Amino acid sequence: MTGRSRLRSRARVEGVVQGVGFRPFVHRLASELALDGFVLNDERGVLVEVQGEPERVERFLARLRADAPPLAVVERVLAEAVAPQAAGTGFLIVPSEGRGPPSALVSADVATCADCLAELFDPADRRFRYPFLNCTNCGPRFTIVRGVPYDRPRTTMAGFTMCAACRAEYDDPADRRFHAQPTACRACGPQLRVEGSHPVMKGSEPVMGAGEAAAPLAVAVAALLAGRVVAVKGLGGFHLACRADDADAVAALRSRKHREDKPFALMVGSVEVARELVVLGGEEERLLRGRERPIVLAPRRAGAPVAAAVAPHARELGVMLPYTPLHHLLLADTATPLVMTSGNVSDEPIAYEDAEALERLGAVADLFLLHDRPIHMRTDDSVVRAAAGRPLMLRRSRGHVPSSLALPEPVARPVLACGAELKSTFCLAKGTRAWVSHHIGDLANVETLRSFTEGVAHFERLFDVRPDVVAHDLHPEYLSTKYALEREAVAHVSVQHHHAHLAACLAEHGEVGPAVGAIFDGTGYGLDGTVWGGELLAGGLGGFERAGHLWPVRLPGGEQAVRQPWRMACAWLQEALGEEPPPLRGIDPRRWAAVAALARSGVAAPQTTSMGRLFDAVAALCGIRTEIHYEGQAAIELEAAAEPGDHGRYELPLVGRSRAADAVLDGRSPTGEETLDSGRASVGVVPASRPPAGGLVLDARPTVLAVAADVARGVPAGVVSARFHDTVAVATAAGCARAASARGLGTAVLSGGVFLNRRLLEGTVVALRRAGLRVLVPERLPPGDGGIAFGQAAVASTIEDVDSERGAP
Repeated sequence: MTGRSRLRSRARVEGVVQGVGFRPFVHRLASELALDGFVLNDERGVLVEVQGEPERVERFLARLRADAPPLAVVERVLAEAVAPQAAGTGFLIVPSEGRGPPSALVSADVATCADCLAELFDPADRRFRYPFLNCTNCGPRFTIVRGVPYDRPRTTMAGFTMCAACRAEYDDPADRRFHAQPTACRACGPQLRVEGSHPVMKGSEPVMGAGEAAAPLAVAVAALLAGRVVAVKGLGGFHLACRADDADAVAALRSRKHREDKPFALMVGSVEVARELVVLGGEEERLLRGRERPIVLAPRRAGAPVAAAVAPHARELGVMLPYTPLHHLLLADTATPLVMTSGNVSDEPIAYEDAEALERLGAVADLFLLHDRPIHMRTDDSVVRAAAGRPLMLRRSRGHVPSSLALPEPVARPVLACGAELKSTFCLAKGTRAWVSHHIGDLANVETLRSFTEGVAHFERLFDVRPDVVAHDLHPEYLSTKYALEREAVAHVSVQHHHAHLAACLAEHGEVGPAVGAIFDGTGYGLDGTVWGGELLAGGLGGFERAGHLWPVRLPGGEQAVRQPWRMACAWLQEALGEEPPPLRGIDPRRWAAVAALARSGVAAPQTTSMGRLFDAVAALCGIRTEIHYEGQAAIELEAAAEPGDHGRYELPLVGRSRAADAVLDGRSPTGEETLDSGRASVGVVPASRPPAGGLVLDARPTVLAVAADVARGVPAGVVSARFHDTVAVATAAGCARAASARGLGTAVLSGGVFLNRRLLEGTVVALRRAGLRVLVPERLPPGDGGIAFGQAAVASTIEDVDSERGAP
């Protein structure tokens, strides 16, 4: 080959290309095409130089993206011609470089692949039943990485020296464990152990104690089968496990964990076992099998062989498949579905360090199944359900984080967005790339706040983001806001809560707006100082206007009204009737009268337009839930109670609605009174009252009276719930249609935690599409507060004067 016939090209490959088998793929591809050169990891991704016949070099560059390994995400290939060098050198994988600021992307943790599973259960394989086997196509990533480039010394595997056999695989470009950083075997890798003072009992006889020289896995399996609670150290933290079919074991776990009603997640050995517990549609099965291995909520099958206390008052079960070799072994050896819930006591973050777990969970678990591979970053399981044929993320964490999301507009200066208070996440943004953190939890205690601050510091190091701008919620008492304002030498940007919801959904879909948005949740600090939560907004990333809202009522007792939905029933009934209503059954009349007085006076009763609190009120009126034990419980159980099918709708007037909005109503004529009465369900009489100022108003007073009248007549709660859900869906669509028509907009956004409700979401989507609107719903991020931080970052990307607050234009 002459010098003129040789072409040498240097290619920069960016995206998720480290720790996913990209370099061996490049080596095989270059060798197949008989090209000289080299490949290496550096702080930006992968750098490749290839040299050979020009046509072969061009084919190589084209296949870099087209034939990339399954876990790789190739975002850009930037190639340039460089001076040819001596021919015949072959193609080499050379040591990583890390001379500049890191910008390489880190892969999320990935479920055990089929090849590793085959080895795990092959008696002839040297890794037979080894709980920590992995390869470049699977295994831990984010939870063990300390820095980039992603190499073993920068992971928690640094303390394990590979044996000769593992080193040979690690150094062989033809092996699927080539440069698989967590690679190990029983001779050189992490090991299991058990701890705990409780003997494992079967009947009245001890099976084996934690201190005996028995295989740790066998001890844990015996404990589980005997009905004990076992704390299992997993990928991103500890699980608390017990038999799902053992009512006593589940009850013990509930009592010790102080978790009265919130459903437990289940882990099952296969999709076939999952089908025995839940009804899986095509989307649910796809999500269940995905390499992210989330907890998937699916309809509970009648007669499912699990204890009733696993998910009381719920029509769904949360199921997941094993995602580590250790989980596969536990499920295979117990041969029964297991409760596999987060290793914490209620309201605390998940435990992830051994000493911490032994201290915090010592009163919960009978036995601890531990291992000596450190977890660097605690990460809960992700939770998802299917709605409208698409994934609906409830919690984005393991398997998804730290995958980045693209911003539709670049941030001029690096941004830290601190999110909200509940379902806390944070977000770092640089250029057009944003990294939303793992689920951290509710910032209600020092331990959770420490998890938040440690996570921020880790992401700043990992992705080399030094924020110049810090965005936060308007609420002055949020711990996330206080943390943001304590950051020094930065510009601060405050973003209204519901605007952040709108912006997050738009930005996720690569749009800047404008659009109309129905943003429904429990609580958000409004621009007027009141508690917003049932909002119709119009705008985009750069600003918004409040186009409408739910009829405002009082929140008697403030936070007490959140914990005791009967208070909201009292407030709504009093608002609708104009006088104190009779107390609900089971509520002390003196307490009821006191709450009614608060609502009348406004003392300790701030005004709210919260849609979440309206759902709470209806749940209390139906007798479903008057007090809650976890956030959103009343609304969740109200949804679960709803009978399938069409049971009619109640009246829900839209004050100021045009007749054009009536097109969203099924079978309605554009003439006649402008309310949302389908004629298929009775309605109450609402006293004459002037609507509050502020644009369109969804007047739910007649809805509440109609609900109360149905309940008094003995209409089943499931029918009342179905009517209520469908009423709110159609009224919401009508309000969006009215707001969109007035502004010439064609896109509607649905977001906020209330839209985690599948019946409400699907009904609203259908009605909006019937009205001719394009609908955007969050898919990669939760509609709830787990997506707030991304929305704050998206809003910050549009602000030139970053020292000013961001609100309505």
